Amino acid sequence: MTPEEIKDYLDKRKYKELKDVLEDLHPVDIAELLEEFNDDKQIILAFRLLAKEDAAEVFTYLNSDMQETLINALTDSELEEIMEEMYLDDTADILEEMPANVVDRLLMMTDEETRKQINILLNYPEDSAGSIMNVDYIGLRKDMTVGEAILKIRQVGLNRETIYTCYVTEKRKLIGVVDVKDLLTTGDNTKIEEIMDTATLFAYTHDDQEDVATSIKKYGLVAMPIVDYEQCMVGIVTVDDAMMVLQEEATEDISVMAGMSPNEDDYFGTSVLKHAKNRCPWLLFLMLSATFSGLALDHYAPVLAAMPILNTFVPMLTGTGGNCGSQSSTLMIRGISVGEIEFKDIFKVMFKELRIALVVGVFLAIANGIRVVIMYDQPMLAFVLGLTLVAVVCIAKLIGCVLPMAAKKCGLDPALMAAPLISTILDTTTVVVYFTIASRIFHI
Repeated sequence: MTPEEIKDYLDKRKYKELKDVLEDLHPVDIAELLEEFNDDKQIILAFRLLAKEDAAEVFTYLNSDMQETLINALTDSELEEIMEEMYLDDTADILEEMPANVVDRLLMMTDEETRKQINILLNYPEDSAGSIMNVDYIGLRKDMTVGEAILKIRQVGLNRETIYTCYVTEKRKLIGVVDVKDLLTTGDNTKIEEIMDTATLFAYTHDDQEDVATSIKKYGLVAMPIVDYEQCMVGIVTVDDAMMVLQEEATEDISVMAGMSPNEDDYFGTSVLKHAKNRCPWLLFLMLSATFSGLALDHYAPVLAAMPILNTFVPMLTGTGGNCGSQSSTLMIRGISVGEIEFKDIFKVMFKELRIALVVGVFLAIANGIRVVIMYDQPMLAFVLGLTLVAVVCIAKLIGCVLPMAAKKCGLDPALMAAPLISTILDTTTVVVYFTIASRIFHI
């Protein structure tokens, strides 16, 4: 199904046929199709053909602009039906993106208890586990029988985001978990406390959402229980929310590594001015930082005047240093992100990177030395460049591995220490190392 085919159905007023077609599509696919429409009237018309259960799910997958368009177009009764079908964490996410007047209208569509729960979610810090958790989960008591537990799942499971894992609480405190598989393969008269797993993984409401998402991925969980500081169960973070967090964090890291401010909107949904605003600060900082390279070159002007050929190899040396540093920093940022590398490993990492740098540096020095001898017939110049390459590669590898780890230790995003910044640092370092070695060997 393509957007053009849907438009054709709408233009020919084949609403019943289109409704049947939409029923066979996944909500994610429907949302993607609607986002390709340019006509708001057609979007609203197609959306109204969806069953209310599908409409609520499709609504959560739409971008914020389209959500706002639909909210302004739908009647109060239509909005109320959608709000009733949506999970609370999805509702809270949508409210965070909407202007105040739209938020007020949406909250009017909910009952007092739901509004209270939504406000609790909205009050958690933006990047915390509490801000993405769902307060609807299956709660069981340890003295219940398996038969009673299954009956409860049948009664309330329809309104829960996941029923595959149930949580056993006592006076609201989390004491264990039970998988539905265990319930279905155990006798009806067995007590829950006999089959529940008390070695429960959990997270606190104020834990970083990326750490929670990483734990869900690491341990292969369907959901992670979230407790407050009194160990009382308050909600769960499901695997779909964890995947969304990891995707957002990866996008943010890529933006920072490329020297841009993170942007929550998609590429085409962001204006030219906003793109420019996101990119200019880092570019300005890096441009001004490059002043130090100019100052270094100016300092060694007498060396260049005495031997102009040295200037020919500056771009090659600075480029090699920047590339080597970027390789190391990228590996470190990735390792830190997946929990493979920690700050306590810093000396182990430095030792390994130094050995790698020596191998790489010697190889590049030999290859470049052969080139210089063939092209310029200057063995001493090849020797100077070889020493410089080995020194620069070693420095670059060490800087590339240390800076991201130091940033993480200081509570900063390791992605800040990525290619643009490291290349700028190494440009100045390379110039200083190169001309220092050259001036000493050639006695300039």
